[in-house]
Amino acid sequence: MASGKAGLAAATANSNNARVAVDYTQIRAPFDGIILSKSANVGDLVTPFSSAADSKGAVVSMADMTTLEVEADVAESSLSKIQVGQPAEITLDALPDARFRGSVSRMVPTVDRAKATVMTKVRFDAIDPRVLPEMSAKVSFLSQPITAEQQKPLTAVSPDALAQRDGRTVVLVVRDGKAVEVAVTPGSRIADLTAITGEVKTGEKAVLKPGPELKNGALVKLAAK
Repeated sequence: MASGKAGLAAATANSNNARVAVDYTQIRAPFDGIILSKSANVGDLVTPFSSAADSKGAVVSMADMTTLEVEADVAESSLSKIQVGQPAEITLDALPDARFRGSVSRMVPTVDRAKATVMTKVRFDAIDPRVLPEMSAKVSFLSQPITAEQQKPLTAVSPDALAQRDGRTVVLVVRDGKAVEVAVTPGSRIADLTAITGEVKTGEKAVLKPGPELKNGALVKLAAK
């Protein structure tokens, strides 16, 4: 009986050892995410701090794509204008036509003396699948939240480019060396410009202060600087 119990205890111990050995072969991540890079290959030795010779400190690098943030340096002189929870707008160099809404999530409580700046982290209100780690970004800190409608691109011209012709508001744009009347509808003021809707394309040049003598189709040329 005693030998049977001893054998059972030994078998249980061996089973536990085998279970531990199997556990050592499994890799578990502390959170759900996407693998960005693989640092170790089959046969490599992995240690927590890469202290052993020819060892790796990690098997893979991964990121939780739902918690992406933008790191922005804010000058010390502007700290009084920034606070946690403040709305912001994010633009990415890789996606110049897209603007993303965000807010200040936290400010690192230390100053970079070399640059006289404070690291500020801005989270996305909604993660776009096109946003990837390590992308270059710019942040605009806002005084109030903006809506999706306000983020739509607008065409704007100087108020001096607007003229009244036959009861219509028009802009005379330069196309193929000629002044072409384009009917537009003025909108809101944006700083020194006026938003318009109509068949005016972004980047087209408009005639400033067009006089009544400048007719539709008249030949024009750009003034030399």
